[in-house]
Amino acid sequence: MSDPASYTVGWICAVETEYVAAQECLDAEHPKLAAQDAADNNIYTLGTIGTHNVVVACLPHWNYGLVSAANVARDMLRTFSNVRFGLMVGIGGGVPTKQDVRLGDIVVSSLNYENGAVFQYNFGQTVQDKVFRTTGYLNAPPLLLQTAVRELKVGYRRRGNNIVGAINTILERNPRLCDEYRRPNPATDRLYKSTVVHKGASHESCVAVCGKEEADLIVRTPRSEYEDNPKVHYGLIASADQLMKDAMVRDRLAEEKGVLCFEMEAAGLMNHFKCLVIRGICDYADSHKNEEWQGYAAMAAAVYAKELLGTIVPTKVAAEKKLGELLGKVHETARDVHTLASETRRNVGELKIDSHLEKIRNWLKPPDPSTNFNNARALHHENTNQWLLDSEAYLKCKTPYVKGAKDSNSFLWLNGIPGCGKTILSSSVVADLEQNAVLSPSLIYFYFDFNDIEKQSLENAVRSLIAQLYYKRREVRTEVDTLYSSCDKGARQPSIAELREVFRMALQQAGEIWIVIEALDECSKRDSTDGLLSWIKDLRKSDLQVHILVTSRPEIDIKSAVEDWACDEEIIFLGGEPVENDIKSYVQARTKQVQRWKDRQDIQQEVETALTKDAHGMFRWVSCQFDSLEKCLDRKSVQNTLANLPRTLDDTYARILK
Repeated sequence: MSDPASYTVGWICAVETEYVAAQECLDAEHPKLAAQDAADNNIYTLGTIGTHNVVVACLPHWNYGLVSAANVARDMLRTFSNVRFGLMVGIGGGVPTKQDVRLGDIVVSSLNYENGAVFQYNFGQTVQDKVFRTTGYLNAPPLLLQTAVRELKVGYRRRGNNIVGAINTILERNPRLCDEYRRPNPATDRLYKSTVVHKGASHESCVAVCGKEEADLIVRTPRSEYEDNPKVHYGLIASADQLMKDAMVRDRLAEEKGVLCFEMEAAGLMNHFKCLVIRGICDYADSHKNEEWQGYAAMAAAVYAKELLGTIVPTKVAAEKKLGELLGKVHETARDVHTLASETRRNVGELKIDSHLEKIRNWLKPPDPSTNFNNARALHHENTNQWLLDSEAYLKCKTPYVKGAKDSNSFLWLNGIPGCGKTILSSSVVADLEQNAVLSPSLIYFYFDFNDIEKQSLENAVRSLIAQLYYKRREVRTEVDTLYSSCDKGARQPSIAELREVFRMALQQAGEIWIVIEALDECSKRDSTDGLLSWIKDLRKSDLQVHILVTSRPEIDIKSAVEDWACDEEIIFLGGEPVENDIKSYVQARTKQVQRWKDRQDIQQEVETALTKDAHGMFRWVSCQFDSLEKCLDRKSVQNTLANLPRTLDDTYARILK
């Protein structure tokens, strides 16, 4: 068995496609560990590249972003305490405006004297003047890696790179990877103008829904004989906890900061897990996602990483300080990044808060809805909920008001049985609105929560919404400051009537606002006279430019109240084919994650068939059954468990408690 102490290079990937590429670049694979630290949740691939012993880890399935990357790095150092530096290798979105970045190219994080080598672009806030402001920068890669990058760069400049040749050698050795990892047809490398937005669902191809009109495309000449293809670029990589899919925001950051690439993990590593970030370009960080290039881009980045290690002498690596000695700081980084992710989700506290803003926050004492949002997003399966985001009803609610239109506001009620995925769905809506550069500064949201007494009243919901508006929109602050002064400068708490009135006035000053409220049925007072439902009705029937999306169970009082003033098109019951398809997709993905079923298509099929048939629209029911099924050791025990599944969610909970 392998000895953890002999490994000095840590290689981290985010997704399976990158993990396969990393494994294929090893010169030799080593046996698995016989044991590892009890607190280490990673699974490793071990091997050599040249004279270096390398440990490779991948983020957990469907768990992307800064927090997950920091956790993987922390756990790696628990077991592999001799690791001297890291490589974060994988795919990213390229910025084609500053340099001639094309699909399949590679971007290497290199020092920018203002922003380091990695810039965390949602570490600050997009404010009203549309300028990105930051309050901190991330560390540069270790000097040893910077020197190695320069050495390889000089070699490429003199002789060109042989990345294509190295990829071809890998595919000749393992032809089963050809379909996914060979270089796609160059004709599929289409760069749309920044103003052209993807017109169909995210899974629909650009050729089918966006077309190939030259007026919409930026035409580039083929690279010459003596130009590297793929080309390696060196510069600033922007990292955030959500995917960049907005070409206008992309171009602004490129102009203001010189960013060459966008990704989702590096900012969780850079300050205390000394590493170099290497990204193969698989799309252009816009709405036109291009899965065709992911395999090739991942392999190109992995090959570059391998060639980089070939320039480094082992004695130089041994002279570097052990990252294991920084484990405590890495643990702090993981915790700090988790806190930061919560703050960036709600856009509260992202500005450098002065003493007066802090006073307002301490006075309002608003509950934090981002904890619910982050928990829901962590459970979201990426191939679900798209049916709603593509629906006519949601797009109507999402569309900004146009002068002369019949209605200045909109409303949508999503209702469904317990466990049908309402919370996950509402988090997908919030994430979708947050990713829109125009709508994000105008988005506020709240989650009622039966587990948290502070999130069960209309008063606290309004406090939270006011606080979010106050921090996001400067133009509403006068109204809130006036109420603060009238309450003896915070010595007295405002009444619910005062809060409702200042919120209404703030909405008038803010202009157009999108409000998402989750789980109306968990509100303690929602009667239709002066509670939650009447408040929503007043907002809906007002002349304010407000778009409201709410979710709940179809409780009798809620159903009766909403149907009294909302039209049929504004009410969506969460059931039927769209939810069933989402559950099927979720079941298939979860089934494939179970390692002991990896080569057992018979077991996978039985589980998929049984759970899909008996789910009856309940995501939570399905999720609970996996907790039992994953413990089954063989097909017979799986079949016994499937034959005795609890019929309802209540039965499931009772069995779990027992």
